[in-house]
Amino acid sequence: MDDGLRKLVGDARKLTERALQLLPGGMSVEWQNCRAAMWHHNGLTSGFIAHSELDQISLDDLLEIDYQKAAIDRNTRQFLAGVPSNNVLLWGARGTGKSSLIHALINAHADEGLRLVEVGKTLLAGLPEIVRRLKDEPYRFVLFCDDLSFEADDPTYKVLKSALEGSMFRSSGNVLIYATSNRRHLLPEYMSDNEGASFVEGELHSSEVVEEKISLSDRFGLWLSFYPFKQQAYLSVVHHWVKRLAEEHDLKLTWDDAADKAALRWALARGVRSGRTAQHFARDYVGQQRLQLLDAIRTRS
Repeated sequence: MDDGLRKLVGDARKLTERALQLLPGGMSVEWQNCRAAMWHHNGLTSGFIAHSELDQISLDDLLEIDYQKAAIDRNTRQFLAGVPSNNVLLWGARGTGKSSLIHALINAHADEGLRLVEVGKTLLAGLPEIVRRLKDEPYRFVLFCDDLSFEADDPTYKVLKSALEGSMFRSSGNVLIYATSNRRHLLPEYMSDNEGASFVEGELHSSEVVEEKISLSDRFGLWLSFYPFKQQAYLSVVHHWVKRLAEEHDLKLTWDDAADKAALRWALARGVRSGRTAQHFARDYVGQQRLQLLDAIRTRS
């Protein structure tokens, strides 16, 4: 590279760094005052940007997933205590609380030194650099990969696979990966994948294609499965959020069978009974009731 081109590249890098410093949180954060950040990389510079939209949800708000909540909370407390703990894969039906559970953990344990770094799928190649920058920090970091999945021809998953089994996490000691996905094995699975399976002395041996796909998710030490709610479980979550939102808006509501039926129709229209569906219904229901009250007050005045 000649001197002129080197100068242009240097100037471009400086301008980019300056522009990124103007973003909220800049390219570095003060972890003492920041619970969560996003990893950013644009080809020239990279760094952390403060996460301004972390959900304020608490563990008590997450109902009907008691086993999953207890398991990941225990794993997180082990991590904070500096004793052996696992990378975690949360997989299953949409809207069942996977991402919310990660946010709730950060909210619950931030005072104990837990921090979150969100890493997009396209930035997974930066994992070694992220770990290098964090390893000397006096905090424990969850690297959060949300809604993670890969197409069959996407080589990016090999970066994550290598990171999970490599030495960099063991050498840092203060970093774990928590990932959410709708796919149990993170990769699409086809009927044709089983064509290479064989029987050897009465035992079924999976094909190499199947083994390769399973090998990624298998590197997560803890798997937590999430399923659509049964009807009564869904309604209990609806009741929780309606009560919570009604209290926030100083609204007294009378709940009856008609309201339950309305909540079930809402879920039927969405095609899934989940915590997200319950919360969306509660917002609509409480919002309607509050608006009717405001309209009545305006009419009387």
